[in-house]
Amino acid sequence: MAEQSGNVLGGVPVERIDALRARETASFARARPLSRKASRDGLAHFAGGAPLHWMRDWPMPFLPVVAKARGAKIVDIDGVRLDDFCLGDTGSMFGHSPPPVSRAIRKQAKRGLTYMLPSREAIGLGAKLTDMFGLAQWQIATTASDANRFALRMARAVTGRPMILVFNGCYHGAVEATFVGLKDGRAVNKPGLAGQVRDLTEDAKVIEFNDPAALQAALADRDVACVVAEPVMTNSSMVLPAPGFHAELRRITRETGTLLLIDETHTISTGRGGYTRAFGLEPDIFVLGKPVAGGVAASVWGFSAELAERWDAYSRAKPAGYSGIGTTLSANPLQFAAMRATLDEVMTADNYAHMEKLAARLEAGLAEQIARAGLPWHVARVGARVEFVCAPGPLRNGAEAQAAHAPALEAAIHLALVNRGSLIAPFHNMMLVSPATKKRQVDRLVKSFGEICAELTTP
Repeated sequence: MAEQSGNVLGGVPVERIDALRARETASFARARPLSRKASRDGLAHFAGGAPLHWMRDWPMPFLPVVAKARGAKIVDIDGVRLDDFCLGDTGSMFGHSPPPVSRAIRKQAKRGLTYMLPSREAIGLGAKLTDMFGLAQWQIATTASDANRFALRMARAVTGRPMILVFNGCYHGAVEATFVGLKDGRAVNKPGLAGQVRDLTEDAKVIEFNDPAALQAALADRDVACVVAEPVMTNSSMVLPAPGFHAELRRITRETGTLLLIDETHTISTGRGGYTRAFGLEPDIFVLGKPVAGGVAASVWGFSAELAERWDAYSRAKPAGYSGIGTTLSANPLQFAAMRATLDEVMTADNYAHMEKLAARLEAGLAEQIARAGLPWHVARVGARVEFVCAPGPLRNGAEAQAAHAPALEAAIHLALVNRGSLIAPFHNMMLVSPATKKRQVDRLVKSFGEICAELTTP
């Protein structure tokens, strides 16, 4: 948690946090009578009152029900408009319903949605992925969780090694093997994993990010098939790589015969080709989910030519039977159509330039407001992805990121921002700038954030 001393959390008196949360809760409820009724009645048969239990993590008294979303705007059934900086927690990173993707979906819907065969749009799509991300061979899945799970099965198959290695505080979707962490320097199961019946540390190692010495020691036994890493840790307060860390990560994995998987699902905000292309990373496996098809459920996982040869050899030699890799609805023609439109017309250099420019403006504006309020917080950014952290920074690893969380303070700020017309991600203080985001939306968010900081700090 962020530093708490007595009745102060993150540099803010707890009573002010509580008072802000109470006022904003009442204001939120008054503005949304239809959503309140829908949440109470119409959603009651969903477990916990939500069709996905993650939705309960929003710091709101009840869920606003969306009527429509377009570009970087959401409108709920009460007619309340929000500037959307959450963007489906990256799923709609390029804006809601980008016109090229919408056209592709409408066109494909007339020709069938799934038939377990490639469509015309699949022709050349793999080459486009190679051109953008650099990996030689590709497979299509439905979620990044699936892609990571399948890639780890491949890694264990071709190396004959049982272990994987992850970084403390990581998140790679619903992949059980990655739900490990560090406690008092020892690898443990993460306590929040529901229904866990075995010790995941039997086939997973965990170390801190930005620690090459720990990495060298963990891989020395040569029993690790694959290191799974985000190039920037993004799901536990943002942790940027230390200078030279990625070079050491690649050197040590190659030296020990360990495969390296780079999960770009969030860091695709960096630019065309993601962090991998921008910083010249050389992964054996590359995973990208969420926004790759402009909001249609899809993911990709690619692998090097050398790994492709090893996988082909393994596949020829293995016994016949189900591989445990793939799902029936993966690689369907709707995914192909939406992905092709996204790669060709949405993930463009011009769009990324717009996103970078406004994200830099957002970063600077938030930092200025924090300094003006005299708060011990900082701002971190990777391309179009910006976070404010209610603790000093920069953060160096997952343990520091976990300690930086201030749930009560963050929830009050989130709710206050919603009431001022800006929606940010519920899981942490993440904001995304899309090609559809306007300067006035960024400036409105910064102004509201400044007002909230002043309210929290003014006696």
